[in-house]
Amino acid sequence: MTASHQPSADLRILHISDTHLFGDASLHYDVVDTTAALERVLAAASEIPDIDVVVLSGDLSEDGTVRSYRALRDLVEPWAADRGATAVYAMGNHDDPDAFNEVLGPRTRVHALGRHRIVTLDSSVPGAAYGSVDAEQLAWLSARLADPVDLGTVLVVHHPPTRAVTPLLRRLELDDPHALLGILDGSDVRLVLCGHYHHALVTLERGIPVVVAPGVTNTSDVTAPPDVERARIGAGFALVDLPASGAPRVSIVSAPGPRDGELVFELDAAGIRDVAASFGAPRPHA
Repeated sequence: MTASHQPSADLRILHISDTHLFGDASLHYDVVDTTAALERVLAAASEIPDIDVVVLSGDLSEDGTVRSYRALRDLVEPWAADRGATAVYAMGNHDDPDAFNEVLGPRTRVHALGRHRIVTLDSSVPGAAYGSVDAEQLAWLSARLADPVDLGTVLVVHHPPTRAVTPLLRRLELDDPHALLGILDGSDVRLVLCGHYHHALVTLERGIPVVVAPGVTNTSDVTAPPDVERARIGAGFALVDLPASGAPRVSIVSAPGPRDGELVFELDAAGIRDVAASFGAPRPHA
C-alpha cells in the first residue's frame, strides 16, 4: 500500500490508457510510434498543476516484455515524482502478468491517497481481448469495500463495465459487468476509471461515474458505419477532478501529433467477425 503526498479533500487525476509500448523500436500496426505518443501526452499535461495521481488503466505494453514495462515506468514515474504524484497501473488484455508484476508490482492493489483510496483490478483473460473479473477478485474487492474510507474509493479496471460504442469492441467487452456493478452498489466507490475502448467516454452505471480515457496509441472512430471498426492516429488523456463531495469534473484533452487523423486500421463485417472469433467472449453478451 502506498501513501499519498497530498492530504487534500480534492483529488486530481491524470488518467492515461492504452499506451501499447514495445520493448524495441517497433511501430503499432506498423504505423504508430507509441513511445512518442506517450511522450506527447506527458508533454501536453506538463503544465497542469496539482496532479495527485497518474492512473494508467491497462494495455500498457503491446509485446508483453519486461523491457516495455521498464520503458513505461522510466517515462511515467520521474514525470509523476517531479510533481509529487503517485503512479498507479492496471492490467489490460494486452499485458503480460509476469512482466507486469516484475516491473510495476501487484496487479490487484490498494493505494491510499490521503482521504481517498484507489483500487486496481485485473480484468484480463489469458489469450483473449474481452474482459472478466473472476469470483476471487470480486470477493477480494467486496472485502476491501466493506471498510469505507473518508472521501471514497476510485476503482481502476481496464474493461469498462458499460456498453461499447463500436462493433468490434461490443464483442470484446467486460463479461458480466453486472457482477462487478453489484459489488459497487452501496459502496464508497465514487468513480470508475477504464480504458480499452480507445476513445473518451463518460457515463453513469448505477449512479457511479465511469470514465474511459482516450487511447494513447490510436483513437477508435465512433463515427464509422455500424459494420465497420476503424481507428485513426490520435492520442489524448482525461483530467479528472474528484471533489470532497459531488460529481467529478472530467476534461478530455488531446495531445496533437503531425499525423493525427491518418488511418491505422479498418475492419469490415467479416474482419470484425474474425477478430471476435479469435479473441472475443465464448458466448454473446446480452
